[in-house]
Amino acid sequence: MSDLSRTVPQEQLPSEDLHPLPMPVINLGHLSLDSATRSRVVNDIAKACHGLGYFQVINHGIGQSVMDCAVKAASDFFELPNEAKEEFSSEDLRQPVRYDTSSKDSISMSRAFLKHYAHPLSDWIQYWPQKPPIYREYMGKYAAEVRRVALQLMEAMLEGLGLGKEYLDEKFQEGSQLLSVNCYPKASQCDTTIGLAPHSDYGFLTILLTSCRGLEVVDRSSNIWKTVQQLPHALHVHIGDHMEVLSNGRMKTVVHRALLNPEEARISIASIHGFALHEKVTCAKELVDEENPPKYKESSFSDFLDHLTANMDNKHRNFLDGLRM
Repeated sequence: MSDLSRTVPQEQLPSEDLHPLPMPVINLGHLSLDSATRSRVVNDIAKACHGLGYFQVINHGIGQSVMDCAVKAASDFFELPNEAKEEFSSEDLRQPVRYDTSSKDSISMSRAFLKHYAHPLSDWIQYWPQKPPIYREYMGKYAAEVRRVALQLMEAMLEGLGLGKEYLDEKFQEGSQLLSVNCYPKASQCDTTIGLAPHSDYGFLTILLTSCRGLEVVDRSSNIWKTVQQLPHALHVHIGDHMEVLSNGRMKTVVHRALLNPEEARISIASIHGFALHEKVTCAKELVDEENPPKYKESSFSDFLDHLTANMDNKHRNFLDGLRM
């Protein structure tokens, strides 16, 4: 973000919500074509990561029915009686499954969410809700498919940085996947219009599936909130804090927020991908030299959870800002 957007509270940045923001749309199927075509797609992804921090993907190989079923599983969960959902309530951010609402979360203005780990799926699915009965099956299928897409994107991003698509491959293969399943109510005159306050995501990348429009991002060039377009069968991709660290600032995390939709309740499923819990992320040594010294301290997913625990009441205390050297 620019200096202006760091000094002006992000909630007060001007908003341009009359038209959705045109953004790069990447055809992932072209990554598996000839080398020249793949190179062009890698360059398009790298350009989006450098200049914007976000893009959308189509032809990603996840069937529409798998996506629709994941949204239905999420919607059915949030329609359960409160006592069934509150079975997963906890103050401990390290719980494998955790349900909460805006009453306790420092960045939630009006949302309910269910967060749970998803990789390795066989290790975590046993902790997921058993109600509704479809939840584990439908959400499990989506989790496995979206992780495949994430690994494909990571290869392309690393290639775009000049590190090679197999860079730190074992750490990414063994890395974490956190699903943040969110429900935002329909906006009304008595509600806040903000469902989720401005923030960035901790990991390398986030892949977002949404049921309707409501996502906004800060456009760095204009310091204006821009509404993200809702394309059929597309997934939205965000660059996270740890990708900014790994790239030594070449790729920038994106600050985003969720607005309540005036026409309907909104479901979003964010799949956040990072290293394993205690695995440290550092600036890639290949991207560090005398002219480009390390710009960030090392950190892990565990460090991020510690940061959240220590700053539950201070939503303006940014994790990435604490890593800058």
